[in-house]
Amino acid sequence: MLFGAMNFPVAPVLQEIERIARLGFDYLELAMDPPMAHHSTLYALRTEITRALTVNGLGLVCHLPTFLTTADLTQSLRRASINEMRRSLAVAVELGASKAVLHPSMAVGMGPFVLDAVKGYAFDFLSEMVTAAQRLETTICLENMFPRNRLGVEPDDFEAIFGAFPSLKLTLDTGHANIDDRGGRRLKELVERFGKRIGHLHISDNRGQRDDHLPVGRGTVRFRRLVRQLKATGYDDTATLEVFGASHETLVASRERIQSMWMAESASFFSSGFRP
Repeated sequence: MLFGAMNFPVAPVLQEIERIARLGFDYLELAMDPPMAHHSTLYALRTEITRALTVNGLGLVCHLPTFLTTADLTQSLRRASINEMRRSLAVAVELGASKAVLHPSMAVGMGPFVLDAVKGYAFDFLSEMVTAAQRLETTICLENMFPRNRLGVEPDDFEAIFGAFPSLKLTLDTGHANIDDRGGRRLKELVERFGKRIGHLHISDNRGQRDDHLPVGRGTVRFRRLVRQLKATGYDDTATLEVFGASHETLVASRERIQSMWMAESASFFSSGFRP
């Protein structure tokens, strides 16, 4: 398993690369949001960024912009948001990202009242992004969202999405799946149904009410069960610790806690009699 951390887009990217490297992570997940990580800024710094990643021994995953309205009911706003996403994806590839994380469209404004129209726009957006990703020879990992998003939340949502777009992978976000979900049913079912489609992980905890990005163990996410499920699927790829607003020590401790669970589950797996 490779472990990464995300930059704070208010801080200079080169400074964030050095910070994340000092903390012993394997890669940077680059949040491509303004003010300091807009695609135009990243493109202007592309040589310095790729050099800094190499010098610090970090891989790169890119997180496409978060605060855009790709299924907006106003056509001009919708089109501008999609263009921003496509330019960001092209810059992610230019920087050498191994994959790109994408949020599903959100029903904003009057969108919840005309949800079928919004879903149509959301699927049109995904179609454009998938086509662009195939042309650029990269992988998009679509992230599960929290209920307020209205789209890309429940396992049934992803059944329809993955049926329409077979090349998409899933970014499984533990915090998002845990919101308004007693007992961890949603997270459990996402892994059960789409374990082989998981291409990336976002790890954070919360108490089931807000996307708090708490350290592992501070909320109600059932991480031991999750690790057991992931091991059963054969997943062994990238996991970004999305523990925000805490000390560097807490961020590292969360990584170490997941690593410990992962190793313990491996030992249990082999001691049960399994032989490769």
